[in-house]
Amino acid sequence: MTNTVTAGAGADEERDAVEDGRDETEAEQADRKWVELLQEIRVAQTGVQILFGFLLTVVFQPTYGRLEDVDRAIHIVTVVLGALATGALIGPVSLHRIVAGRRVKHKAVVWASRMTFVGLVLLLVTMAAALLLVLRVATHNAYVPYLVSGVVLWYLVCWFLLPLWVRHRHTTT
Repeated sequence: MTNTVTAGAGADEERDAVEDGRDETEAEQADRKWVELLQEIRVAQTGVQILFGFLLTVVFQPTYGRLEDVDRAIHIVTVVLGALATGALIGPVSLHRIVAGRRVKHKAVVWASRMTFVGLVLLLVTMAAALLLVLRVATHNAYVPYLVSGVVLWYLVCWFLLPLWVRHRHTTT
């Protein structure tokens, strides 16, 4: 049975039909993909919410006023990035609630998947900026940008390069 695929990353989202080996209707497939997406979002939401909460409390610390202007600017940018990441990762819940019962779950899955991807990219940048801020304040060393770059590279490998390699290597069409 050929099923319509309506979720995934990149070009896969726009495919009209693909054989995935499952015997399910389009509605069943959309339901399954929605549940899978929600499980993925739960992991990312927890991380971004904890990080964002921490970032919000920093300005209330007595030592915040003694930060260099550059560090305060990094903090402000990091807070904004954290807010954007939080919005993108919580957005799919709002999307689902607003379109529930309208028979557009397949499209909701596509858009929620896109928001989740954007949220993950924003989370990566937020974590990098937070790490930059903490290491600058804690160490005052010139090697901080290299450490942060190494961590960002690791995130890119784990979050994007390895999954893309697996997708490329093991996808059959």
